Amino acid sequence: MSINAMHTETERKFLVRSEAFRSEVTESHRISQGYIAHDGGNTVRVRILDDKGILTIKGPTNGMSRAEWEIEVPLKDAEDLMRLTKSGRIGKVRHIVPAGNGRVWEVDEFLGENAGLIMAEIELGSEDEAFERPSWLGEEVTGDRRYYNSYLSKVPFGTWK
Repeated sequence: MSINAMHTETERKFLVRSEAFRSEVTESHRISQGYIAHDGGNTVRVRILDDKGILTIKGPTNGMSRAEWEIEVPLKDAEDLMRLTKSGRIGKVRHIVPAGNGRVWEVDEFLGENAGLIMAEIELGSEDEAFERPSWLGEEVTGDRRYYNSYLSKVPFGTWK
């Protein structure tokens, strides 16, 4: 079982405007996640990543950054915790695409009620860190709460006008 200490996550999110990223994918993972609590910008999330359980607590977003703490939990525990989720669940396939400088793009292709939405995010060392923008990258949606997974679990992309 692995434990990640509390750290600050700094990420930028973008819509994906073309399928060109697919030729660069090095691995893909199926993800199911639900939210046990979401209050005042704090979230408690349970995720099943392929055959692994992960419990994550995130603090409120400040700019592009937020505090994050994660622990791997047994798959059975994650399945049990999933029953505690207060709102809808998110299903997606996460594609990993190299971004250079040791970074990766996590390209999330949403399923179910969020089908049709494809977003890419990159985790950075700081808010002003430079990175290369691939041609398939579209509009930046960092900070637009509609694109937070916790929001999409309650107001799915498929219901947007």
